[in-house]
Amino acid sequence: MNRDLLRDRPRVRPSESPHDVPGDRRDLVRDLAAALVAALLVLVAVLVGTAVQRRDHSLFVRWPPVFAQWDPHVGPGTPAALAVAVAVVAHGPALAARLPWRPLLFAAWGTAMAWTFSLALVDGWQLGIAGRLTTTNEYLTVIGRFHDIPATLRDFTHHILSHSPAPWPAHIAGHPPAATVTFVLLDRIGLGGGAWAGVWCITVGATAATAVLVTVRVLAGEALARRAAPFLVLAPAAVWMGTSADGYFAAVAAWSVAFLALAVTGNRPRSAGLTSGLLLGLTAYLSYGLTLFAAIAGAALLLGHRRLRPLPYVVAGLAVVPAVFTLLGFNWWESYHLLITRYYEGIGGTRPYGYWVWANLACTALIVGPATVAGLRRSGAAPARPGLRDLRGGFRTAAPEPRLALLVFAALLALLVADLSGMSKAETERIWLPFAMWLLPACAFLPRPRAWLTAQAVLALLLNHLLLTGW
Repeated sequence: MNRDLLRDRPRVRPSESPHDVPGDRRDLVRDLAAALVAALLVLVAVLVGTAVQRRDHSLFVRWPPVFAQWDPHVGPGTPAALAVAVAVVAHGPALAARLPWRPLLFAAWGTAMAWTFSLALVDGWQLGIAGRLTTTNEYLTVIGRFHDIPATLRDFTHHILSHSPAPWPAHIAGHPPAATVTFVLLDRIGLGGGAWAGVWCITVGATAATAVLVTVRVLAGEALARRAAPFLVLAPAAVWMGTSADGYFAAVAAWSVAFLALAVTGNRPRSAGLTSGLLLGLTAYLSYGLTLFAAIAGAALLLGHRRLRPLPYVVAGLAVVPAVFTLLGFNWWESYHLLITRYYEGIGGTRPYGYWVWANLACTALIVGPATVAGLRRSGAAPARPGLRDLRGGFRTAAPEPRLALLVFAALLALLVADLSGMSKAETERIWLPFAMWLLPACAFLPRPRAWLTAQAVLALLLNHLLLTGW
């Protein structure tokens, strides 16, 4: 393991942070205004979407813009979810500031898992976790067709189109086969069935928060990473992290960037660079849309002070997964073009672009929460703060705030490109989880963290208790 990943540095007390954000009243008003605009966007998306769905049934969601239905309920996870929320709001900022770095990473992972599991269990064990990945369009329904993995990969593209013989269910056809192969391999080692698959996605998915923390620390400083930690843990995105395979994808993608950040800033460019490349390659074979993670990886590369030295190792690692799948007979490009055909022949071609191109952003506001919206507003002002205007030396030598802002806006750029592409119409509360994780660090710019954490927790609890989500 790369020692830079867990190595302790001198702890940063809140008063010693280089980014003690003044509670300026005008800034607070602007923050609240940004959050209000996001709330209005969600409200308009609900009202317009409901009208469109009732008129022509073209959205294919019951509670637009989210793939969910109105179903107020409580469940066995309710007390635990409330307890985790109260604990993080009350003690999260102080613990994040004072814990040694290594325990903080494990605490973030454990708390993110507890938050996600408890929210999932609001719907009960079977509906919330064990049965999520066993439904008609999910990965576990085709495990039996992968008894010969190389043969199935060679034949994979012949079953993507909906009119082909024995067409793949939607999620299998909509992703490269590494996603399905993951669950096939879990089944082969005795971890088969929906319960193990759900636990895998939540447990691995929760590490995404840790990966983002590692990245922010090495690229933008420990003080900002510590400020972001409670928000990465208590994100409304956890409603969809449990249980969705996209939570697993988010973790793989996040660690690919984390190891790249370590490679371009640390003393182990070979091991970290190779690991980053391997994970970047796997990311592209888990979801076609996650090739847009190149924008976030590019930001990490730009912020590193050893940009060129690790690149050969990153490229070497990046070639491994594509080479393996290609040798086994799977053609990524052919599969992607067939997917586009299937997408527009199905409901993807019916869902109106004119609605979803902005309603998707309403979904994003829900998964990242009002604190992130306010943090993004402050991120835009970060490079213009007094003393930070001179970037002639590049972002490598800039102060922490503009460095974090660059990382956040790279994720926002990737998300916007995905939105404009038209290949993400609806269900983006799940599909965009990997990008959403990189918007959450913008919360490090906010003062009064407990108030904003309360808003995040309340939103997540309301979503999970008022709606029965599809993921």
